[in-house]
Amino acid sequence: MRTIISILLVLFVITSCQNSTVDFNTDVAVPVSVQEVKTGSIQQIYQTTGVVNATNEWLATAEMAGDYELQTNSRTGKYFKMGDLVKKGDLVIKLNNREYENNANIDGAKLDLEISEMEYKKLQALYEKGGATARELVTGEKTLVSARQAYENAQINLNKMYIRAPFDGVITKLPFYSKGIEVAVSSELLGIMDYKEMVMDLSFTENMLPVVKVGQKVSLMNYALANDTLRGRISELSPVIEEETRTFAGRLVVENKANVLRPGMFVKCEIQLESKDSTIVISKDLLQSEGNRKIVYVTERDNARRRTVTTGLENSKEVEIVDGLKVGDRLIVKGYETLRDRTKIKVIK
Repeated sequence: MRTIISILLVLFVITSCQNSTVDFNTDVAVPVSVQEVKTGSIQQIYQTTGVVNATNEWLATAEMAGDYELQTNSRTGKYFKMGDLVKKGDLVIKLNNREYENNANIDGAKLDLEISEMEYKKLQALYEKGGATARELVTGEKTLVSARQAYENAQINLNKMYIRAPFDGVITKLPFYSKGIEVAVSSELLGIMDYKEMVMDLSFTENMLPVVKVGQKVSLMNYALANDTLRGRISELSPVIEEETRTFAGRLVVENKANVLRPGMFVKCEIQLESKDSTIVISKDLLQSEGNRKIVYVTERDNARRRTVTTGLENSKEVEIVDGLKVGDRLIVKGYETLRDRTKIKVIK
């Protein structure tokens, strides 16, 4: 009798525990938030980073030895300095060397040219009247050509003493030399850049060859200038795939008329590859992976149901769903992390 009573008590306890477990599992529901699936638009964006450089850059070095003389900027009334704007032809530095100037002999070369021109005109007049032979005329022309070349060479040599801006730009390099100190040949003297337009070299993976095109629009952002976005375009693309990296080269240009970007800046660029309208778009954060499958959760009565989806275009924040969801589905957007198929849920705001 005692044995029977003990067995009955054990069975009662086990049954009570099982009933409690069932009741617990039945009553507990995971709180979730949902969002109705709608259509929208999406742009597939390729993101990369790189360094922008000026399209026009010039560095002058001394082609002759001479005493250094920095010139005055007529627009500021002070000596030229780094950061100054310059116009094409502005004289920034002069190198004084009397011996070099004498050797150039610009005045003598000019007189020789004038004499040769007069002699040649005289010979032409005589030749027309029969007073000079054809040989004498040709010899006179040869002398004139030599004199003209000698004068041009003298001008070229003399111009080496004057360091002028070759284009409108900004002084980016100006090594310090004391006035009157002799500067040696090949010494760096002056750097000028024009960065109203800038370039950036890019590298694209092989699979992007069909989707990247010359002329595509590019947005550029610098991390120090978070509120400024500049527009550029792809200007060049190489048709060749590099064997080692399986990439191909490209180049973009960007208008920088306000000088927002500076040469050497590290920037992020976004290239719009493709776009779609009236398609299902969801946040990329909602996608979960199970092996090779991508899944999301939707509501079905009071349960969560797993959906395997196929994706299309995507960018850093959103992804297109081409299969697995339909308009009107109630997509679980919060609380989905711990869900399983048929998990009981409670929808909250």
